[in-house]
Amino acid sequence: MNTTLARLIAGQICVHGSMAGMRLAAPLLALREGYSAAAVGLLVALFALTQVFLALPAGRHADRHGLKRPVGYSVAVACAGAGLAVVFPTFPVLCVAALMTGAAAGAATIAVQRHAGRAVHDATELKQVFSWLSIGPAVSNFIGPFAAGLAIDLAGSTPGSLEGYRAAFALLALLPLLSWFCVRGVPDLPAASAAAGSTPGGPPQRAWDLLGDAPFRRLLIVNWLISSCWDVHAFAVPLLGHERGLSAAVIGTIFGAFAIAATVIRVLMPFFAKRLREQAVMAVAMLVTAVLFAVYPLLHSAWAMGLCSVLLGLALGTGQPMVMSLLHQITPSHRQGEALGLRLMAINASSVLMPLMFGSAGAVIGVSGLFWAVGAAGLGGSRLAWRIANRVPKEAQKA
Repeated sequence: MNTTLARLIAGQICVHGSMAGMRLAAPLLALREGYSAAAVGLLVALFALTQVFLALPAGRHADRHGLKRPVGYSVAVACAGAGLAVVFPTFPVLCVAALMTGAAAGAATIAVQRHAGRAVHDATELKQVFSWLSIGPAVSNFIGPFAAGLAIDLAGSTPGSLEGYRAAFALLALLPLLSWFCVRGVPDLPAASAAAGSTPGGPPQRAWDLLGDAPFRRLLIVNWLISSCWDVHAFAVPLLGHERGLSAAVIGTIFGAFAIAATVIRVLMPFFAKRLREQAVMAVAMLVTAVLFAVYPLLHSAWAMGLCSVLLGLALGTGQPMVMSLLHQITPSHRQGEALGLRLMAINASSVLMPLMFGSAGAVIGVSGLFWAVGAAGLGGSRLAWRIANRVPKEAQKA
């Protein structure tokens, strides 16, 4: 892993970590102030909601301006959002802060991913780079909440005091500044490549035109299925564990095993990238997930559920790096920001809507039925992954 990639990963971690910390601290403060679970649920949803609507504009902006300007704007918005919560720690302002930090994290992620994908020279490097990059969110999801939690408990006169929350918000407002410190030293890529492919006097290109390309459309569907499997595991395991009479600590350990396994496989993937074929990895991952989802509801032992969770983490953890690698191969370099925006929009829309659908479906068919239904969809996703054509545009070969 070279210095440039390390800077990109660190920059992504700091902006995303600010959002992740806000996603812990803001709901806790809302609960402390006596707001209902429904209000807190709305607050949490706002972190993803802005990314649904701003992902495409952020992608186009990255296509036009490259890395540093989008990241600079993202840093400013994240600092301002968390800073508002320091000055006005009220529920309406927390909602605004959620919108701002969520938007900043999404825009910075698109810019970093686009730059990283264009900076490599072949498919093997793409797989290596995105395997390393995919570790960033896992790290930021630990650093942000951990730092916020420490500040809440230690900075105030008493644990959980308003002063502690203000200190946490202040810390999260400063964290994105480190992103700019990391990214400003990254070498710029040629601006001409980002603007390539436009036809003077021709009709304007629309992001939705990308969906007319069959390989990209199939990749987006497979990515959505992988994300849905990830979400259904997070949603259904607490319900299943409760049915089995498992304690909260045991259920948390099962979750932790899943996260650790997903991180470990992403750390190992760069060393085997040359032997990995994206379509094959995604197809096998979806097939293994379908089998594990079929078995999961039949397990009653915490150890068995933990083992199944580890295997799921290993399977689903391979998905994002392969999706990102293939996305940069099947889309023209001058439209990769838009493609990344479409992908992020789909994932965040799924994160907002799917829990509602899971809740409705679980009430009708039960938790076991939910596992089996999503597992069956995974079988279809495995077949679809095999059908994604691996064609590399000429522009991408020159990047």
